Amino acid sequence: MRIDYDGRQFRKLESADGVVARYHQSDDLVWADFAGGPVRRGNVNGVCDPDGTLRLAYTMVLADGEVIAGHTVNTPYTGPGGDLLIREEWERYGPHAQSGTSFLTEVTGEEGEDA
Repeated sequence: MRIDYDGRQFRKLESADGVVARYHQSDDLVWADFAGGPVRRGNVNGVCDPDGTLRLAYTMVLADGEVIAGHTVNTPYTGPGGDLLIREEWERYGPHAQSGTSFLTEVTGEEGEDA
């Protein structure tokens, strides 16, 4: 699945916390900025494999001042309605180390205008 992420926006599936990430891409280089809800500022940087899989490092500063860093492997797939979804396998480093799986959905139209 060849995907161009440039200009696309994503948020966690079924989340209303207001965090939306705006993606940019140049060749295989991909990066995004995000903020909203509990996140004051966040960034991801990494590469896009030919099949659309993203391998990213991330950092974010939360509203309470906590600084978080980690990495993700994001695998794209097509949802039941034909929309682009991403399965995000993440790992957080540091004193609150965790790992898990999240699902992202593409934000389109008015929903993503303020991101």
